[in-house]
Amino acid sequence: MARLGFKSRIITDAGISMGDEGKGRLIYEITEDLKDITGDSTPVAVVMKVNGGANSGHTAGGLKLNLLPAAVIEESIPCLAIGAGVVADPRKFLWEIKPLEAHGYSIRNRLLIDEKTQVSDLNHRLLDLACEHYRIEVLKEPKRGTTARGITPAYADEVGQWQIPFSAFLGCKDSFAEAMKRRVDRSARMIQHVYRVDAHTWNSFFDILTEIEERANAESLESAVFPTEEFDFSRFRGTAPYHLNEKVLIETYWEAGMALKACIGDVRNRILTGLGKGKYVIGEFGQSFWLDKRHGFPPNVTASHTYGPEFFQSAGIPLQSVHMVGACKAYDTKVGTHSFITEIPHEHPLATKLEKLEFGTSTGRQRMVGWFDAVEKGDAL
Repeated sequence: MARLGFKSRIITDAGISMGDEGKGRLIYEITEDLKDITGDSTPVAVVMKVNGGANSGHTAGGLKLNLLPAAVIEESIPCLAIGAGVVADPRKFLWEIKPLEAHGYSIRNRLLIDEKTQVSDLNHRLLDLACEHYRIEVLKEPKRGTTARGITPAYADEVGQWQIPFSAFLGCKDSFAEAMKRRVDRSARMIQHVYRVDAHTWNSFFDILTEIEERANAESLESAVFPTEEFDFSRFRGTAPYHLNEKVLIETYWEAGMALKACIGDVRNRILTGLGKGKYVIGEFGQSFWLDKRHGFPPNVTASHTYGPEFFQSAGIPLQSVHMVGACKAYDTKVGTHSFITEIPHEHPLATKLEKLEFGTSTGRQRMVGWFDAVEKGDAL
């Protein structure tokens, strides 16, 4: 890569398989190549997370990340940007930031969340679980293995024009509270009447989310970065089924937003300024081409656009030349459902070895492993 150089100052890092290709690791390698090519110790102005939310896991420098760009490990990069194409739970930002800062990483002074980035919250996570319940119990379809991070419902709110952007945290609390109350009412009615979730299952959702986050944040709990109640979702449960404790919910999310207020701004301006100074900008994608909501394999696709063109939508800058890096492994992996054409039989010795290595960063689920699919890669490229 260093030998060939780059064809643009905008570089995108996207997956060309089914996800889990190691895209996060490439950010550091691309940055090192740019240092060699340019002779500049700080060649990259911005690394921007382009799409998705906490459903996309990256591992970089031994760190497991969801919302934050993998560039956190590269201190020479002054701006860790979250594009407008991302849906993000403000609490999840803090769950990633605080442990990293406790280990000496500089995060908040580099983090820039676009003011148009969509706020996702507990309502979306409950809807996520309710939709999966509806598929399995009402429609009798196979489960899809949701991350329960609320990503698809959050994008549905964006498309349905029920947005709450991060700029809401720059306004008044009363306006934010009113928007959240409307979201709570709408979500509860959908869960009860559309997804037909019974009262017992509704109550179980809060225990499920508690278990998920206690497991995901076990290290932070052990090191006392967070108190146990931080991940106790039962405190959001209302006094009756299909009701939430609105006061606690609004206060919790407003407090999280205030902790991030200084990080909210205009990503577009930062990117254009960096390019104007002759620096590079890297777009870091979640998921992969074959999980794109339009070009992937339904029904096991994600809720966002996962490759090249979305960079410009998320950044809010004009379309222009871009150097695209397509990431893949020497074999294929897959999480979730639907057919996996090149899957290696479990009893095969290579499958036995690879399955010991392959677990989802976001969910911890066992990944399926398969032979390298050259046709699939060629199509994506």
